[in-house]
Amino acid sequence: MPNTPTHPHPADSSTRFDIAVVGGGLVGLVTTLALASAARETGRQTAIALIAPAPHQPDMRTTAMLMPTIEALKNLNLWDALEVKTAALKTMRLIDGSKRLIRAPVVDFKSTEVGLDAFGYNVPNADFNAMMRERLANEPSVTVFDTKVVEVEIAPTGVDLALASGETISTALAVAADGRTSALRPAAGIETRKWSYPQTAIVLAFKHQFDHGGVSAEYHTETGPFTQVPLPPTDDTPYRSSLVWMVKPQTAHELIALDDAALAMRIEQGMQSWLGKINLETKAHGIPMEGLTAFGFGANGVALVGETAHVFPPIGAQGFNLGMRDALDLVATWKEFPCDQTPAMLARYSRKRLADVTLRTTGVDLLNRSLLTDFLPVQAAKATGVTLLKQVGWLRRFAMRTGLGARTG
Repeated sequence: MPNTPTHPHPADSSTRFDIAVVGGGLVGLVTTLALASAARETGRQTAIALIAPAPHQPDMRTTAMLMPTIEALKNLNLWDALEVKTAALKTMRLIDGSKRLIRAPVVDFKSTEVGLDAFGYNVPNADFNAMMRERLANEPSVTVFDTKVVEVEIAPTGVDLALASGETISTALAVAADGRTSALRPAAGIETRKWSYPQTAIVLAFKHQFDHGGVSAEYHTETGPFTQVPLPPTDDTPYRSSLVWMVKPQTAHELIALDDAALAMRIEQGMQSWLGKINLETKAHGIPMEGLTAFGFGANGVALVGETAHVFPPIGAQGFNLGMRDALDLVATWKEFPCDQTPAMLARYSRKRLADVTLRTTGVDLLNRSLLTDFLPVQAAKATGVTLLKQVGWLRRFAMRTGLGARTG
C-alpha cells in the first residue's frame, strides 16, 4: 500500500489494514518500524497504519537506552545516525544520600566488568522522535495518520478504530502504544491494577563544571532517588547531564517555584558538588509518580506495549527498555503465526511477557518503597544488600546482567 502524507485524511474514507499501531511515543514508533522490517524479512505483504498525532513541541526529555535496546536499534539500521547525539553510560554509581542511622556504602557498577564498553546510552527524545518519523514517512508498508483515536470497537474480524479526522480504520491486529490512559486497553477487556506513590519526579537538564566521565549517579534519599544521567556535549557546553529528582509533592512545588540560581544550588548540594558548579539548561517540571500493571498483555485483537501495559517509577533505566522488549517479543511472536491466528498469537505474546514485566515491576516497586520507609530492619536489609553487591563480584555481575534485561534473576 502506498505511503501517504502525515496529515488528516478525508472524513468519508474507511480503510482496512493488517496492523494498526496506536500511539506516537518512542515505543509505538519503534514497534511500527520493527513490524514493517519483519514483514519485509518474511515476505509478508502487510499494510500497517500508525495512528499518532505529531508532537506540537519538542520533547526535551532524554531516555536511557540499555545495550539490548541499542542492539535492536542497530538491527533496524537506526543507530549509526543516532549515536553522535547520545552520551555513553559507562558506570552506574549508587550512593546513599540519606541521613538515616543505617546507611549503605557507595558502589560502582562498571560496564567493563561484564565485557561492555557501556551499559547503554542516554538519548534525547526529540532527536529520536524526529529520526523515527522521517524513517516511517518513507517506509512503503506504513501509512501515518496524524490524528488520534476517538472510539474503539471490537469487531468479529478484528478492531475498528474511529479517528478524530472522521475516518474508520479496520485492522486484524491493533497494537496499543497509547500509554497509561489507553483507549484500546479497556475496549479489549484487559483490566489493570493501579497505585500511586507520595512522590513527584522533578525533571530537567543542566550543565556543570566538571566532566561526568560517563558516570550516572543515583543518590538514594528519604524521598526517593536523585538521579544524574550524562548528556552529550553541545557546541558551547561540553559537560551536561539530565536529572530525575523524586521528592514529596509539596517539596516539588517549592523547588519548581525557585529561581534558576537557587534551584541550581540545591541540585549541586544534592550531588555533593562532585560535578562542580551547576547551571540549569531547561526549566524544571514535575511528574506525579504512579504505578500500573495490566492483567494480561493481549486479547480481543489488541496487544499492549510500553506504558499501556506497565508503569513504574524511573529507577535503574527499566521503563523504556522494558517497553522495547515488549515490542521485540510482539514482533517475534507475530512472525511465528499466520495472519488468521491473531488470538493464538496474542495468547502466546501475553505468556511471554508475564515473567519479565512482573519481575521488573515488583523489583522497582520494592526498591522505591524501601527508600521511603524509616523501618530500621528494612534499612538494615537494604544496606546489607548493597554491601554484598560491593564486595561480592559474581553477585554484582549477576545484578548488572539482570538490570540489562537478562530473563533470569
